[in-house]
Amino acid sequence: MLAVDAHTHLYSGLAPLGMPAPEPPPENFLQILGRLWWRLDRCLDERSLAASAEFYASEALALGCFGLVDHHESPSFVDGSLDVLADACQAAGLRAVLCYGATERNGSRAEAKAGLAECDRFLRENRRPLVRGAVGLHASFTVSDETIREAAALARDHGSVLHVHVAEDAADVADARRRGYAGVVDRLDRLGALVPGSILAHGVHLAADEVARVGDAGCWLVQNPRSNHGNRVGYPKALRHSARVALGTDGYPADMAEEQRVLLAAAEEHGDDPGHARRRPAAGERLLAERFGEPFGEADRAAWERAREGAAPCRAAVRERAVVEAERLWRRMRELPR
Repeated sequence: MLAVDAHTHLYSGLAPLGMPAPEPPPENFLQILGRLWWRLDRCLDERSLAASAEFYASEALALGCFGLVDHHESPSFVDGSLDVLADACQAAGLRAVLCYGATERNGSRAEAKAGLAECDRFLRENRRPLVRGAVGLHASFTVSDETIREAAALARDHGSVLHVHVAEDAADVADARRRGYAGVVDRLDRLGALVPGSILAHGVHLAADEVARVGDAGCWLVQNPRSNHGNRVGYPKALRHSARVALGTDGYPADMAEEQRVLLAAAEEHGDDPGHARRRPAAGERLLAERFGEPFGEADRAAWERAREGAAPCRAAVRERAVVEAERLWRRMRELPR
């Protein structure tokens, strides 16, 4: 089995290097987003993003990760941002699927259109052999129906897929219902956004029939145990109703062995079927192979092993550069108006 991080955020790569704690301390998931992660992504520029991606990729290789599926956002640096991530992954020898998560959370459809334009540009222009593109949406509660339709159409035009956060918190479900839908999956389905092969991250607050509906559409769900525990959003017990469930880190370091350990412990704690849980780490390889069009073979594994061995002597230097850039990024976060 090749270790694959099926949902992560390269832009958070510098977070372990002293990211400031949110103030005041958040009391729920939406406050965690607003007081921490959405402040971080607004402060990213090309320099800090490059350092974050380089550091995350370097550490992922050292942790034994073969490839990753990334979901990116940097509202102050949209155009060209996916190239920064792609260059870091290609240079490291790490396979990757990249998208920009279009959103309207900062106030306008123009913001969403810029994100979709970056996905479109990257899908047209990328020629890196280790990198593929996708179309991203942040989460349904931060986008309009029009943006969801446009994202789905763009994915189909490119023969690609969507990558979106789905029902990570109950707020996402409540938002879909306020808009007149039965839930998040119903909204995506009725808007034509369950594009086969698409990647729906989390699914914590999905019911069994919704999970089955996602699987029947040929889409993937990705469980992120450490993140779900840390954000106190719950455990996605209904994911047992689909065979297309992989394992991700949601921006935590790409230590897939640790993610699996937390998964199995959480499954036991919540009375989940351990057999279903044990299949999720291996499913990531199948998900990634779909995006590259064929299963990975011994030649792919050998190339990755060479890249990993070659990167080892450079790991300390990469970290030193990351520490310097992290301090600059933390200053920008502290200066950002609250």
